[in-house]
Amino acid sequence: MSGCRLTCTVPVEHETSLSSARSASLRTTESAAIAIRTFFRIAAEWDLTVQDLQALLRVGRTTFLRWQQGRYEAGLTPAVLERLSHVFGIYKSLQILLPVRERSNAWIRQPNDGPLFRGEPALQRMLRGPAENLAVVRAYLDAQCGGGFPTSDLI
Repeated sequence: MSGCRLTCTVPVEHETSLSSARSASLRTTESAAIAIRTFFRIAAEWDLTVQDLQALLRVGRTTFLRWQQGRYEAGLTPAVLERLSHVFGIYKSLQILLPVRERSNAWIRQPNDGPLFRGEPALQRMLRGPAENLAVVRAYLDAQCGGGFPTSDLI
């Protein structure tokens, strides 16, 4: 799998949402709705809890509940946009590396002996601390696509 350069196999509904998100201004209510709906679809595939979702985006309960109800009263903050970008990048890389949906969705929960995870699932690192933890997981997976890390740690 080293050096894979495959096309993204993001499901059509995600692809449409991501394309729309790219074309909209990132600070509008419309783009916030598109981004959060896409995030919720990914989270459902990954079978994440409400606590996981809040931890990934570092948002409070009230904001999260508003989003769940489809109420987007303003654009997203730069911090939330950064976290969403990393989650979308992680999802995309997993779809490329592990095109069987069950495997790609399960990867974040499986113990990982890779040098960055020390036996913990990637999700544990993603949920802890600053956005840099999401960025590290994303960079790890992006490097796997480009052959930067040994793929035996991934598969």
